[in-house]
Amino acid sequence: AYVQLHICVFLWGFTAILGKLISIAALPLVWWRVAITTASLLFVGGLITKLRSIPRRKIGTYMFIGVLVCIHWVFFYASIKASNASVGVLCMALSPIFTAFIEPLYFKRRILWFEIALSLLVIPGMYLVTQNISASMITGLLFGIISALFAAWFSTLNKKYIENADPVSITFLELGSAWVFLSIILPLTGLIGYEYSFWPSKSDWLYLFALAIVCTTIPYILSLMSLKYISAFATTLTINLEPVYGIFLAWIILHEDKEVSPGFYLGVIIILFSVFSYPFLKRLAKF
Repeated sequence: AYVQLHICVFLWGFTAILGKLISIAALPLVWWRVAITTASLLFVGGLITKLRSIPRRKIGTYMFIGVLVCIHWVFFYASIKASNASVGVLCMALSPIFTAFIEPLYFKRRILWFEIALSLLVIPGMYLVTQNISASMITGLLFGIISALFAAWFSTLNKKYIENADPVSITFLELGSAWVFLSIILPLTGLIGYEYSFWPSKSDWLYLFALAIVCTTIPYILSLMSLKYISAFATTLTINLEPVYGIFLAWIILHEDKEVSPGFYLGVIIILFSVFSYPFLKRLAKF
């Protein structure tokens, strides 16, 4: 189960790399990703039967969460397009910090002292990061922070409302609603003068299918299999490795280690330290 989960997180680490390699803009990129992924879920046995078992009052909730997922992905890939994969993945490490403040609002609990402390620790890390990247990357950084905020929001709602429903059915509803939402938004962007290429190039098709199937559908199934045997604490800690994998892969594949100074990575270390410390401190607070 641990091997399955690590493979899952490692494959997620490639999403930023593929997002940088795909030539089309963030909006059509996410449209194609959710379209291919949703279509692939149709091949899961018994999906229609499981969808019928979900109460109608909850379908709207899952569809709203899907819109949040869509917005998260659009800003995530916009961040990568405006800067690089390392910056986009780094910002995702802020999601647990945002979750620390969003979760108490939905679960009616107080914010813990170490959640505030770790959030404050992120500030000098982000300062070092922004001091050592070009002005053009600042835009990517801001998009990435917005992406992390929406990731924390939809993750909290999923945790609150998933209950005993079938995860594959919920994913189908969420990604399906994301596809519908983007199908409405894309024509509207043309009316306001936002120009982009909708159709992927020949090389883009390979990357898009890898993104949708290898980095979305397969990891999702692996994560479901592993969650049957691994605690929530171990799962959270392992998933926090995604920014590490993503940045490391960006070094190897895209040679992004040459684009930033050592101060950038000092900021990365501080941010990742706060992220990895969170689950440990949360467990200690329960004793």
